[in-house]
Amino acid sequence: MRDLDELISQVSSFDTLVLIRGESGSGKEVVARRIHEASSRAAKAFIPVNCGAIPADLLESELFGHEKGAFTGAIATRQGRFELAEGGTLFLDEIGDMSLPMQVKLLRVLQERCFERVGSNETKKCNVRILAATHRNLEQMVEAGTFRQDLFYRLDVFPIEVPALREHTEDVATLMSIFMEKLEAKGMRTPRFSSSAMRALKLYGWPGNIRELENLMERLAITHAGKLIGMNDLPKQFRTMGMIDLTVEDEREDQDVLITSLMSRPCEADFEVALSVGDSSKPPLPAEGIDLKSYLQDIEQWFITEALRKEEGVITRAAQLLGLQRTTLAEKMKKLGVL
Repeated sequence: MRDLDELISQVSSFDTLVLIRGESGSGKEVVARRIHEASSRAAKAFIPVNCGAIPADLLESELFGHEKGAFTGAIATRQGRFELAEGGTLFLDEIGDMSLPMQVKLLRVLQERCFERVGSNETKKCNVRILAATHRNLEQMVEAGTFRQDLFYRLDVFPIEVPALREHTEDVATLMSIFMEKLEAKGMRTPRFSSSAMRALKLYGWPGNIRELENLMERLAITHAGKLIGMNDLPKQFRTMGMIDLTVEDEREDQDVLITSLMSRPCEADFEVALSVGDSSKPPLPAEGIDLKSYLQDIEQWFITEALRKEEGVITRAAQLLGLQRTTLAEKMKKLGVL
């Protein structure tokens, strides 16, 4: 994340084209806004456009505007996003979803810095900084012929990769604090989190990334307003991360391990579960003891789930990742209830 911050600082003061890559929900628009706010264009508009959310036949009008009567339903002249962003920044999100004909028109604008409204022959010059983002593999799309190679190289001047949340789970607590401050500003009562809940959240794979974490905080602020949340209060997918359930007494003793001020006082877990390969640290045996069989099954289930997620559900590849035969992994999946 420090490397990401450094890249943002380096490129903000230039009008260089930036291609922001990352999984859905990882914070690509946040990165784009930070680049804009740190640039000389900060006083002008930041205009985001989700290219995947607008039908292909309407995207041209959305970007470049149209004249009255240019097509059925065009009852008045309308400015496009390029004109609205004049002097500022235009953020083209999910650019990998743009149709090939539209890619040609965008390429011309990037090269010549001018465009025409739909239904007009008047050429308009534009002074707009372009930031683009995608969760797709554009190189593979170029090879498949679904994304123009010349547009790709035009956009890929300064690539920025936004890491998935699972790659920096040490930031989960800090992000939780930020989201809960926002919820409290809206008048909502936020919950508190025990160390067992925090361990589960830090071990979770976060397929929905930061957006999933933010949504979870809002959901819990509604269902557990002002309450202490233990691991068993979390949604089911968070309770299978190889964590040890705390007893009721443990939860009472744990009430000082809260998330009300994570920025200044991080959560102190009873013990850390060392799952990283090659980590020589070992979790101490808790005083109350553990159900070793259940604990080991939870760890096994977590690794199997992670392997399947990384290999997109292909059992053969997941088995290779775990060093197992396919039939052995299938039996374990059946036994553990992993679907």
